[in-house]
Amino acid sequence: MSDSLKHECGIAMVRLLKPLAFYKKKYGTSFYGIQKMYLLLEKQHNRGQDGAGFASIKLDVKPGTRYISRVRSNQSKPIQDIFKQINTRIDGVLEKNPEKKDDIDWQIQNMPYVGNVFLGHVRYGTFGSNSIESVHPFLRQSNWRHKNLIMAGNFNMTNSAELLEELIELGQHPKENTDTVTIMEKIGHFLDDEVSNLYQECKENGISKKEASSVIESKLNIKKILQRSSKNWDGGYAMTGLIGHGDAFVLRDPAGIRPVFYYKDDEVVVVASERPVIQTVFNVAIDAVKELEPAHALIIKKDGKTTVEQVNEILEKKSCSFERIYFSRGGDAAIYQERKKLGKLLFPQILQAINDDITNTVFSYIPNTAETSFFGMTEQAEEFLNKRKTETILKVGKNISVKDLTNLLAERPRIEKIAIKDAKLRTFIASDDSRDDLVAHVYDITYGVVKATDNLVVIDDSIVRGTTLKQSILRILDRLNPKQIVIVSSAPQIRYPDCYGIDMARLGDFIAFKAAISLLKDTRQEHIIEDVYKLCKTNTEDTKNFVKAIYNPFSQEQISNKIAELLTDKSIKANVKIIYQSIDNLHKAIPNHKGDWYFTGNYPTIGGAKFVNKAFVNFYEGNKGRAY
Repeated sequence: MSDSLKHECGIAMVRLLKPLAFYKKKYGTSFYGIQKMYLLLEKQHNRGQDGAGFASIKLDVKPGTRYISRVRSNQSKPIQDIFKQINTRIDGVLEKNPEKKDDIDWQIQNMPYVGNVFLGHVRYGTFGSNSIESVHPFLRQSNWRHKNLIMAGNFNMTNSAELLEELIELGQHPKENTDTVTIMEKIGHFLDDEVSNLYQECKENGISKKEASSVIESKLNIKKILQRSSKNWDGGYAMTGLIGHGDAFVLRDPAGIRPVFYYKDDEVVVVASERPVIQTVFNVAIDAVKELEPAHALIIKKDGKTTVEQVNEILEKKSCSFERIYFSRGGDAAIYQERKKLGKLLFPQILQAINDDITNTVFSYIPNTAETSFFGMTEQAEEFLNKRKTETILKVGKNISVKDLTNLLAERPRIEKIAIKDAKLRTFIASDDSRDDLVAHVYDITYGVVKATDNLVVIDDSIVRGTTLKQSILRILDRLNPKQIVIVSSAPQIRYPDCYGIDMARLGDFIAFKAAISLLKDTRQEHIIEDVYKLCKTNTEDTKNFVKAIYNPFSQEQISNKIAELLTDKSIKANVKIIYQSIDNLHKAIPNHKGDWYFTGNYPTIGGAKFVNKAFVNFYEGNKGRAY
């Protein structure tokens, strides 16, 4: 994705099901859980680089012993920073007590971070600041072990304001107005309530206060707590939590918007946002890693009993298709094939744009994450050429000369590495968005492979704002002096903002939206803009997406042509065309992940439509604030 787009977060959880001595004997270290957490987070660093956090819980330590450890970082390399802190603390303890390096029981009682349950998080800051206070996991503390709550998640709620009001009605005074604090306090409230009810039950049965703790821990109904807490949530979420005595849970939203996977054997229970991460870190087969179903919770009790429970009513599954197109790493077996198919399905449009002239066309991609869809596109080009070769040979038959046959069989799609991102320059430039001349040098370019008679076809994951295309990519590609530049997006036109986790909150940022507005003005249909504004302004509780009317008068091709016009300044000598994936082909390539609201405006929850209408009001009134 050539446009900078912050998105998503990543979660990781490890629950050790054996005593630490087992891992010491089998794997040579009592820090087995910590090491696996490091790998799970590093393998998901693509999901968040603004912050990282780690928490651990020890089971059954003596009263007065610290049993919860947490470390967070918002440094430039946060994952490395938190594990450097962890290693420093552990090494410091061992240096003072070298005789205890193999004493597992002593380590559990005296060494920080060594534990039985681990929770980790990597964060992209989509809402709120990037201060250390915004970094997960969050901790809700209590002197009662079973009232401590540690939480982290990959989520955004569309109704945060309403949820905050609910907490106030319950008599609380939340310290922050953020999704994470609101959700944690909501769960915390019903956790406290459940603990109080169980304590009262113990009291009525003559069980002492001291003995009541173990009874409460065993009887604590996590499913019930989650049901009561999440009843009115509206958003996309994969929510993880640890309770101080050792219970753990993961909860997924009813539409399955945010991804979460898990694996269990007799040694561990593992959770992560991406399936191949678990496969790689624990060396297990693809079939062993399960996807947590929408509206379900994975619940791990202190005794290790693990169940999957339905918590909420299941909605139509609308898993985020952007996960498949771009966000998740491409190592997942299904995602790899889906991305290749996205490239293949675009080829007919590409062929039309270059007038079937593959001989005089160079194929490439920007950025590196578009490489897989590029493979699919070029494979389709090879199939096209092979078909043409076969037809020519059958037509000419024995009359073809050896030379002509050799030349015919030698023809291949011209595949080149045209542009390479200079990561260091990118980092330097990011601090000053006004330096357009420097931005134009973000990519190094390969000279000498494109002729003046060539079409240059370059595929990208998606085109969101078009800023990098206009300020950098089109300019550097034009230096190669091609006859025509064709920019291909493996994703459809991004027309609507996202409210479930991706940092796409403002309508006015999208080049597709700008193109539609421009076309309305060109065709003297400005009244549609005014009509949509009035509908959005006066129907704030309506669940209909009124913004669709902005796009309705125009075809996808008309909007694509307008986008090309808006992104091509007068300095560009080559003819520029922009091709987008169709919605139909998106669903053909990715049939099991139909979350497409940013393309179609069909939001999977009630809050989505309210959000997009509010986003239009903000655009119309010149308000740069977020709609959620």
